Order: sequence, then structure tokens, then C-alpha cells
Amino acid sequence: MDIRKSRSRSGASKIPGMAAHPLSQAPETQATGWLWWLPRLSFVLFILAVATLLLLSHRTERAERRATLISDMLWLEQALHFQLTHNEGVLGGVSPNQTRNAGTFEPQAKAFLENQSGLRQVRWLAGPGGRRLALPAIEAPGDDDAVARMALSTGKPVYGSPYQLGDEWRFDVFVPLFHEGRGTGVAVGAYSIQRLLDEVVPWWLMERYRIVVLDSRGGELASRSKVEAPADELGYQLSLDPPGRGLALVATPYRSVLPPARPLLSLSVVLLAGVVLWSLWALRRHMQGRLVAEAALREAHAFRKAMEDSVDTGLRARDLDGRITYVNPAFCRMVGWSEAELVGRGAPMPYWVDEEIEATRELHDRILAGQGPESGFEFRFKRRNGEVFPVLIHEAPLIDERGRQTGWMSSVVDISTQKYAEELARQQQERLQTTARLVTMGEMASSLAHELNQPLTAIASYNAGCLNLMASGQAAPGEIENALKKSAEQARRAGRIIRRIYEFVRRAEPKNEPCELGSLLEEVLGFVEIDARRQGVRIQRQLPVAPLIFSGDRVLLSQTFLNLLRNGIDAMRDMPVEQRLLTVNARREEASLLVSIADQGRGITSETAARLFEPFFTTKTEGMGMGLNICRSVIEGHQGRLWFEANPAGGSVFHVRLPLDATAHGREGE
Repeated sequence: MDIRKSRSRSGASKIPGMAAHPLSQAPETQATGWLWWLPRLSFVLFILAVATLLLLSHRTERAERRATLISDMLWLEQALHFQLTHNEGVLGGVSPNQTRNAGTFEPQAKAFLENQSGLRQVRWLAGPGGRRLALPAIEAPGDDDAVARMALSTGKPVYGSPYQLGDEWRFDVFVPLFHEGRGTGVAVGAYSIQRLLDEVVPWWLMERYRIVVLDSRGGELASRSKVEAPADELGYQLSLDPPGRGLALVATPYRSVLPPARPLLSLSVVLLAGVVLWSLWALRRHMQGRLVAEAALREAHAFRKAMEDSVDTGLRARDLDGRITYVNPAFCRMVGWSEAELVGRGAPMPYWVDEEIEATRELHDRILAGQGPESGFEFRFKRRNGEVFPVLIHEAPLIDERGRQTGWMSSVVDISTQKYAEELARQQQERLQTTARLVTMGEMASSLAHELNQPLTAIASYNAGCLNLMASGQAAPGEIENALKKSAEQARRAGRIIRRIYEFVRRAEPKNEPCELGSLLEEVLGFVEIDARRQGVRIQRQLPVAPLIFSGDRVLLSQTFLNLLRNGIDAMRDMPVEQRLLTVNARREEASLLVSIADQGRGITSETAARLFEPFFTTKTEGMGMGLNICRSVIEGHQGRLWFEANPAGGSVFHVRLPLDATAHGREGE
């Protein structure tokens, strides 16, 4: 309203001024000549622009044809190269033991010639000066022995120079044949250049270009084209390598005839453009004032519309009676009702929550009476699909240009995402606190129980073995001494485990000391061999001969491998004896060490695999569910990785990858 009033006021002030000063028409009269020549100048410039556009279009079309020609020739070059390379592989697959038999050579050669390979003849040379076989039996010119010797000496296919045989040009490829590292002969393929073009150049390419093969002196050796089509001056040439020897592949596009409709269409466009320009000049003075007013109105409306539509905050205007007079798209998206469905509606609103209608109406009446909350307040709205969500509302009086209040303007913000994030953070914090308490309480007890069970069991086994030997009366002092030494070693190992677990609980970093993978695995395998023999499990070692040195904590890694080995043995407890095979493989892969422990048990189900490394999860009735979890913690503490896969022979394969550092590399090199 202000814009229209100001515009009308400014227009009224200009009209009297113009009438009071007649001399002010003189500048307009002087400008009439320029305005008269302006359309003509525009017409001339338009004609020049159209001509320039046609010229640029012609040049662009020519450049596009040139680019298409190059692309097609590169494709043809790749097709020829692929065909020649494929034929080299086929000729190189000829078995020397079979080609000595003429009866075997002829079917193979015949299959090559009938396979659209571009070959006219296949020959086999049993070395320079040796036996020769050919199909068809045509004597080829040239020195085959010299090129054959070159192919055998280089170990690669060699192409000969082009030669003419009858009415066609050919070239040969000499493919060396080897058997157990020794040259046994040369397979020779004689290509017909014309036949090669006929078979490799597709019909659609022949419809566009004339394809010619030239020798090093520019002589034409073969061609493929439509004879009745005239050639264009635009052409492209590239070297044909292989076979090389100065051969070149030239493509010349056919001259395109310009259709008569094109210049007529361009002329029609120019004429119509002139008519349109003259018509526009006639309407110019009539529309000038109206266009200025409409542009200002559109600008103001577009600015207001863009500002209202770009915000994510819902805007809602109500009159003093509570009826909705305006809503923006953000508010409509928020509640799910359209602008047409909401404008003009009074209380109760469709987006009010059914269970809270009375409380909502009371707040609605308080706001209309000017007694609503002065700051933003949280409330609940209902979407069209019935979903209830929280919102933050700010209410402000709507004042018109005269300073009178005509209603209320509300800004509504959907805070459901914020509320959900707050609730999720609260639940996550509770879970973290619960997990921290469980880990703190269970880490010490479960680790000690699990880790000490193995050395204590070994001590008990060694002591029981000694007692049995002594009771039998056949005990040898050396056997008892060896068993006691092993028992003492297990006791020391238990002490080291307690000390390391204590450090582990105190979050101490693992010890970094030189470890040799083979000896570490042999030591661990020595611990489980007795239990493996008792359960009828065979252990297959695939350990490296050369020492593999790395840095790590020997005690924790020994416990990890020992736990994985015992799990593999236990997994085959219910399997037939002949299938109880535990394979231990260790090798180096680039800058890391990979240890694989494969069993042939019943495998791991998908449900178990999803929780296998979770704390307190176990499939054993007597297990505590901390073994694999601790193993993974130890391996990850060494910057490594522990995972498992299904064994193709049945069962599972657990992999442990440990990194090799620079220090370990140096020691291994020594």
C-alpha cells in the first residue's frame, strides 16, 4: 500500500512540472533521431549476429566432425591392436609337441583361418632351417629364418615387412614358442591387409569414412570404402603399430551435402527477426511505463515471497478473533495441512492435540487477550498423520501502517529433533556409565580367571603325570625332571600373567620387546599338544623357516594364540576323529605378519558371528565369554587386527595380523 501511494504521489508531482516548462520538450525532440535509428542499428547488429552464429556453427560442426573422426580412428586402432594381440595369443598357444604332427597342425591352422582373424596362412617353423608346416601350402617370400631368429632371441612376437603376393598385400607375425623355458619353434601368421580391414572395420564406420592403409612411401596397400561417395578434404592419419614398418592408417570422411532447408531456415529466421524488431519498436513507447511499474511490483513481491519461503521457521498470522489470515510454506510442511485448508479457520485448529484441546483453547484465549507468555514457550502440535511433536512458539502483536494492532504473528519452530537428540544423549550417557561399571568390575575377575586357568591346568597336568610315572615304577629321572621344569615354567608364566594383567587393568601400554614369531608359536603349540593328542586332534604346522622378528608383548601374545588354539581344538570335539585337523600357518605379507589358525569343526553361525567378540558372550556351558574379547583387545593393543572367516574345508579360520616396524625389519635383515 505504501509503494502504490508513494508512486502515485511521485507521478502527480511530475505532471504539473512538465506542463509548466514547455522548453523541456527540446531534449526529447533532439533524442528522437537516435531513437529512430536505434531499431535499424539493432536490426543490422542482429543480422551480423546471425551470420556470425552460422559461421561459428559451421566451424563447431567441423570441429565436432574432426573430434568424432579422431575418436573413431582411435577406436579402430584399438580394435586392430586387440585383434592382432588376440591372434598373437592364439598363435602362441600352439603346443610344440602337437605341431610336429602334421595331422594335428592342419585342424588347428584351419580353425585359425576360419575364425575371422584376418589370417591367410599359418606356418610353423621348427627353428631356423628346421622342419616347416604351412596351411595353405603356399611358399611365402622373404627371409623367414632371420625374423624367426629375432623372435626367438627376444622372446616376443616380431612383425615382418609388408610384401605383395598376387594381387594383395600381406605381412607376417612371428610368435616364438617355448616349452619348459626352451625355444621349440616359431608360429607364423600371414595377414592379408585387405582381409584384416574387411573383418575389423565395421559397416557403420565404412558408412562414414574411407579407410586406407598406406606404406612408408605413401602407396595404397588396402582400402575399405563406399566407392560412390565423394571424399571430404578433412582426414586423419595415424601410425599402424603393430605391425609398424612405416604402415599408416588413413581415414577420410565423405563429403556431406548441405540440405537446402538449412539456408532457407536461416533466411526465414532473419526475416522474422526483422519483423519482430519493428513490431517491438511500435509497442515500446506504449509498454515502457507499464513495464517499469510491473517490474517494481514483481521485485517487491518476489523479495517478500522469497524471504517468507526461505525460512525454516513456521509463520502464522491470526486476526483479533483468532482466525488464521496467513501461513507460510514452512508451517504447512510442519503440520501437514495446506494454506487453503488453514486460512480462515478459527478455534479449534486441526493441528491441536485432541487430548489437550481444553488447555490449548485456554492458552489461545489468553494470547488473544494479550495475557500470553512474554517469551517463547514450548507446546505440542499434531501433524495431519496423527503424529504429535513439540514446538517452540513466539507470539508478537501484528501492527499495521497506522499503528493499530490487527492480530497476532506467531513464529513456530519444530524442536522434535532437538528433543530426540537430548533423550538419546541421556540414554547413551546412562549406557556408558553402566558399561564402565561392568568393565571395571569384570575386567579384573574375568581376566584372572580365564588367563590363569590355562597355566594352572598345565601345572596340575604335569604334576599328575609325574605322580602316575612314579606310581608305575617306570619313571625315568629325566622325564620327571623335564615335567617339573615345565611345571615350574608354567608357574613363572602364571606369575607373569598376573603381573601383566595388573598392568593391563591399570591401562599400561603393552611391553615392546623383540619377539620371534616361529619360536613363540612353537612354545604355544607345545602347551596344547598334550590336550590335542588326548582329544585326537592332529596339528599341522606351516611355519616359516627364516626367523620373523617383530616387537610386541610376548606374554599377552602367547595367551592370545593359546586361547585361539584351544578354541580350535574344542570346536572339533564332536567331529569324527579323521576330520580333527588343526592347521597353523604363519607367513610374512609385505609390512605385516599373518597367522592363520584353521579348524575343521562345525563352523560359526551368522547369529553367533554377530556377537562373537562381545564381552560375556559364549557358546560354551563353562565359558565366561571374555576369551575372544580379550584376544581382540590384545591384538588391537599391538596395532593389529583379529578376524575370522569360514573354512572352505569346514569349520573356521581365525586370522591375526601384526605390523612389522622399522626396528623389526632391521633385526630381521641382520
